[in-house]
Amino acid sequence: MAIEIKLQAYEGPMDLLLHLIDKNKVNIYDIPIALITEQYMAYLSTMQALEPELDRMSEFLVMAAELLDIKSRMLLPAEKNEEGEEIDPRDELVRQLIAYKTYKYMSQELREREKEAEGTYFRKKQIPREVAAYRPPVSADKILDDAKVTLPALYKVFQDVMKRREDLRDPIRAGFGRIEKEEFNTKETMQYVEHFIENRRHCTFRNLLMLRPGKTYVVVSFLTILELMKRGHIYVRQDENFGEIYIEANDRSQWADLDADGEDDDWIEEKPADEGA
Repeated sequence: MAIEIKLQAYEGPMDLLLHLIDKNKVNIYDIPIALITEQYMAYLSTMQALEPELDRMSEFLVMAAELLDIKSRMLLPAEKNEEGEEIDPRDELVRQLIAYKTYKYMSQELREREKEAEGTYFRKKQIPREVAAYRPPVSADKILDDAKVTLPALYKVFQDVMKRREDLRDPIRAGFGRIEKEEFNTKETMQYVEHFIENRRHCTFRNLLMLRPGKTYVVVSFLTILELMKRGHIYVRQDENFGEIYIEANDRSQWADLDADGEDDDWIEEKPADEGA
């Protein structure tokens, strides 16, 4: 009758090594490689007889090769590093075992917490809307203290904001200003210029332009002077280039195109009083 042997399953070679270390009650930082390797190979032989699956055996075989390599290096004279210290062939294996043991402990801890959380239930919040909407008052002084805001810092922020605003400003269109329609009575202005020259008899073009403001007044005054010169009503002279322009009214009796009533306003074109230039 054959004897049935039940082999304890391990998640991997690291799990088996930790079991052998705990079983023999040895220090993980001072592993007796000869003893652990012998027990590991015995388990591996039993495992090959009962479970000859290559995929499952591959990881255990790799660890077996590493243990035999460490065992052989332990028999040789100790190697030394650049500082002259002896190199323990077991150091890398010890680091791997400690890391694996840490991960295994954390996984067990998380699994236990998950089981404890399965029986935990949370009730929904039942807070009045007034309480949920409440926000504690904020003190401006406290905000400035926490943020350590100073006047130089605020001034720098202000300069940055103004610079960004200036970058968005179109330098060409911004100089246009607001265009508004200027109401101007052309007929009244022409009559005003004509009567002013007739009454003064002598004046300069500069004096004439200073009577009223506006570009439209300048244009209408200039056109009026040209028309009066054309009709022979006035005489204009300029002694030098870019010099003062003198205007002198001729004797009204010499005006050949006077009407019977002595008025000569027919040459002024009738235009609406609110016409803009």
